[in-house]
Amino acid sequence: MALTSAQALAHSEKESMTPADGAILDAVPETIGLRFNDGMRLTKVEMTHAETHTEALDLGTQSGFVKEFSLPLTPMGPGMYHIEWRGLGVDGHPMTGVFSFEVK
Repeated sequence: MALTSAQALAHSEKESMTPADGAILDAVPETIGLRFNDGMRLTKVEMTHAETHTEALDLGTQSGFVKEFSLPLTPMGPGMYHIEWRGLGVDGHPMTGVFSFEVK
């Protein structure tokens, strides 16, 4: 039998999102940040504002797997911003996640 290391079985995990999930802000941030514990290749990030307008965020020119992303955000004024992301972990597993923040 072949032995595999625990590291080989570990999956990339979300470490933090900026702004934090549930944050209440005074102004729309210029960018959102996503940080992972291991390499990730984002394949899609969408922002929905106030449950009425959805747009794909610019993923730039990613090359390879990275741990941190900073994506430009189109300011749409006050209201709820819902971010949904999809990606591929360095281990080959697809990943998804969501987070939201509010702008007063």
